[in-house]
Amino acid sequence: MRADDVLYPTEAGLYCAPGDFHIDPVRPVPRALITHGHGDHARAGHGSVLATRQTLEIMAIRYGEDFCDRRQVADGPVEVNGVRVSFHPAGHVLGSAQIRVAAPGAPVIVVSGDYCRTPNPVCAPWEPVACDVFVTEATFGLPVFKHPDPAAETRRLLASMAEFPDRAHLVGAYALGKAQRVIALLRQAGHDRPIHLHGAVQRLTDYHVAQGVELGDLRPATTAGEIEGQVVIAPPSAFASPWVQRFRDPVICFASGWMAVRARARQRGVELPLIVSDHVDWPQLTGTLQELRPDEVWVTHGREEALVRWCELNQLRARPLRLVGYEDEAE
Repeated sequence: MRADDVLYPTEAGLYCAPGDFHIDPVRPVPRALITHGHGDHARAGHGSVLATRQTLEIMAIRYGEDFCDRRQVADGPVEVNGVRVSFHPAGHVLGSAQIRVAAPGAPVIVVSGDYCRTPNPVCAPWEPVACDVFVTEATFGLPVFKHPDPAAETRRLLASMAEFPDRAHLVGAYALGKAQRVIALLRQAGHDRPIHLHGAVQRLTDYHVAQGVELGDLRPATTAGEIEGQVVIAPPSAFASPWVQRFRDPVICFASGWMAVRARARQRGVELPLIVSDHVDWPQLTGTLQELRPDEVWVTHGREEALVRWCELNQLRARPLRLVGYEDEAE
């Protein structure tokens, strides 16, 4: 059996024919395996969902307890209609996993979902998984993307706070993963003052704390007078709402790998862009492929053609999957 007989793109997403399941489907399906809790990978309405315990709990927080008909925790290898699947840390966000798919008599496929090689204080580190076919994202799949040390970006934020001690620093950060990572980076840098949270960030941050992630003194961002000169974490969408008007002359910040693109920072009116990414950059992406050396690379959601060309130049068979429905703006 060939790899593309085991797993192939459909309108609903990647489909495993022998196991009769989809991985990160973009529409409701009878049986879904989910790599992580971000909304472009984890959607409500499926018949059954198999994922890590933390991903299932995050989906329940985001979509309600009835987000699917049945849920199953991926705890060790699982047989799904004769196909052996297992979940391995991806280093992207809390609960994120790569999914290893092994059908009898077929090449072993690893679907990475979104993954990151830079140490992340709020989730388990990426784990190499040997495979014949590696399905990789290419969100930052261009040589121009070489992300700086997150600790250095955190020091830039603290330096700005020291320079403007009377201005609140509003940091736009995606509510799942990025917000908690920014808080943890600040704590690692020695910032022990209260950090204030927009309501949309609160529940997922509380969940991280309940999972044992130490985030220090956290308070709601409700009273403007209490947060002048402090850090406020909010989803980027909040900066386009009346909520932001409660702050007097804030420093608008945004934490994202896309802040390496100056035009995106200008478009968002960002005064202090912070290049903090939860995805692999180009050196990490190509380094991962060199480390794993699979027989074939399948490239999805991102700069597919550039990475496919790099693989060809480095004697790796590769092809783009051209899946749709996976966004990069939330990063």
